[in-house]
Amino acid sequence: MKQLIVAGVDEAGRGPLAGPVVTAAVILKSPIEGVTDSKKLSEKKRAQLFEIIQQEALAFAFGRAEVEEIDALNIHHATLLAMKRAIEGLAITPDQVLIDGLYVPQIAMPGRAIVKGDLLIPEIGAASILAKVARDREMVQLDELYPGYGFAIHKGYPTAQHQNQLRELGVSAIHRRSYAPVAALMSFSS
Repeated sequence: MKQLIVAGVDEAGRGPLAGPVVTAAVILKSPIEGVTDSKKLSEKKRAQLFEIIQQEALAFAFGRAEVEEIDALNIHHATLLAMKRAIEGLAITPDQVLIDGLYVPQIAMPGRAIVKGDLLIPEIGAASILAKVARDREMVQLDELYPGYGFAIHKGYPTAQHQNQLRELGVSAIHRRSYAPVAALMSFSS
């Protein structure tokens, strides 16, 4: 009997005030030691696993939704769109897709949402690591384009430092205007 080809999907960047939401889809040959929810791993360990997953996976792909899409669609629908893009980007079509969370994007194959899937399913854990590392690295690059906000440190999340810098420097091109702290600043300054 043919073994089911399973893709795991997860996202990084739903909560930040700035930057894209990034997703990954991963099909593994076999589980990779140390893979779990990316939030449970150190930055160093995530970086090591990021390389191993890309070398050992049968297939992987990234998806994303830009700030403009997040603002136009809302973060929920933008995340589902980014997940769909990652799944469609896989070089191998999976028989089934397992997604971390509560919702499944509209896709051409069976899909199932699993709460805490990144802890339970090796493919989702691998996707969680790929998405988190890719997004974090992008935020470090965006920190150079938009200096002063501290994106390399907080990755766009609404830390006290970020919100202080936002008040001081104003809203940048990569801030999500539909998010309450950003929207409040914009209405205050207009």
